[in-house]
Amino acid sequence: MKNLKIKNRFTAELPADPELTNEVRQVKDALFSFVNPTKPSSPELIHASLETAQMVGITADEIQTKEFVNVFSGNEILEGTRPFAMCYAGHQFGNWAGQLGDGRAINLTEVENDNEFFTLQLKGAGKTPYSRTADGLAVLRSSVREYLCAEAMHHLGVPTTRSLSLILSGDQVLRDILYNGNPAYEKGAVVCRVAPSFIRFGSFEMLTARNELKNLKNFVEFTIRHYFPEITGEPKEQYLQFFKTVADKTREMILHWQRVGFVHGVMNTDNMSIHGITIDYGPYGWLENYDPDWTPNTTDSQNRRYRYGNQPQVAQWNLFQLANALYPLINEAAPLEKILDDFMINFEEEYKIMFLSKLGIFTSSEADDKIIKGLEEILQLSETDMTIFFRNLSQIQKTDSADLAIKKIEYAFYLPEEIRDKTLDAWQKWFSVYLKKLNSELLSDEERAIKMNAINPRYVLRNYMAQLAIDAADKNDYSLIDELFQLLKNPYDEQPESQKWFAKRPDWARTKVGCSMLSCSS
Repeated sequence: MKNLKIKNRFTAELPADPELTNEVRQVKDALFSFVNPTKPSSPELIHASLETAQMVGITADEIQTKEFVNVFSGNEILEGTRPFAMCYAGHQFGNWAGQLGDGRAINLTEVENDNEFFTLQLKGAGKTPYSRTADGLAVLRSSVREYLCAEAMHHLGVPTTRSLSLILSGDQVLRDILYNGNPAYEKGAVVCRVAPSFIRFGSFEMLTARNELKNLKNFVEFTIRHYFPEITGEPKEQYLQFFKTVADKTREMILHWQRVGFVHGVMNTDNMSIHGITIDYGPYGWLENYDPDWTPNTTDSQNRRYRYGNQPQVAQWNLFQLANALYPLINEAAPLEKILDDFMINFEEEYKIMFLSKLGIFTSSEADDKIIKGLEEILQLSETDMTIFFRNLSQIQKTDSADLAIKKIEYAFYLPEEIRDKTLDAWQKWFSVYLKKLNSELLSDEERAIKMNAINPRYVLRNYMAQLAIDAADKNDYSLIDELFQLLKNPYDEQPESQKWFAKRPDWARTKVGCSMLSCSS
């Protein structure tokens, strides 16, 4: 890694925890603690993303070296760096949780490449002062899911952290997969993930909650100076513009989540990035059948706070908590409230445009609201696969009848025998309206299909796909990890050789652990 341009802006310019022992504790008047990763016993590289490596300044040849494995497993510290864990707080499931921090993440360093800055962070590299009662380690199961998903999201066009490497630690880690009192040992692993920074909403909440207002001011100004240099003006105006920028980026991210059917599962404020990128892939999932009330998180199964249909509202609620954290610097509620109000107004407008584009409708009117609402309702009459439905919708032509249109998308139905009587009638009525709308569009069928297929993915990382890769990896077979990694680099392409992955969730995966709902240990 001789060409890595090491930067240490975060640790050089912000207050550090003076205590150097790696003991769990409350850390005050500091934004991070220096801590070294736990050395793994026999690290082994499973997979690495060449694209991400080159993005940060690592060559293909370097990936194959022992140094790469040692550095990105936590076994060796890069010269000129000093690893650290960040201190932050947050709201979890709507409740104030106080200090949280990087409990199983350790930032190795920041690097510069092609005038861009990236933070390299290990997830699962051992205990930190913020690990609470945990060991700071990660298992292969959760590491495979995070590694594959971040790269899959990037290629879907969704703002996200990136994955650099997936490495076995060679150690066994004790985990209770369903939190039901049945812990078992699993293979340990470490993922290196990459982002502009890992600063979260909770980073600012912590400082305000502790009344560390000098640190709050310095931290906000540090963040603006290094990550949002386009923001200028008087201090108060900068703080407001910073909040608006974060709100805008967050809205864009959520729109992409809704577009591809992604459900994060743990939208706590400590899991929300100020860069508007998806971070902390835990019990996530993609909608199989279209169900706005679905959440992949077993911890959230009762209240379903983080269900698919509630993600925009949760994002706004989380931004409200960030606004509260920034308020001491601004001392005016009205401009913050306007940004929060505009968030949902703008989201609803952009959601309509996004949804219509998924339908191949690019000249919208108020009447189109009924098409959207009607489809959202009809998709729930019988289990209908979201990804397959929208992808196959591009095959419909203006001259089709409603019955032919239904036939073209019927592969999306999990129980096709249910599409009869009132349900069939509802589909026929909706398609009659939809086809009439298509015939008013200027685009040809071919032109419309190209545009639709560019935003409606053919392949997403369904939970059962990830679980198959995990099951194989547990048996030391990593070929499926690479197969899915390669497949998901081009999620909008037909890839006929991979037709088997353009499929509904199999029946065996409906209730299988890891394929339906997952715990936060997933």
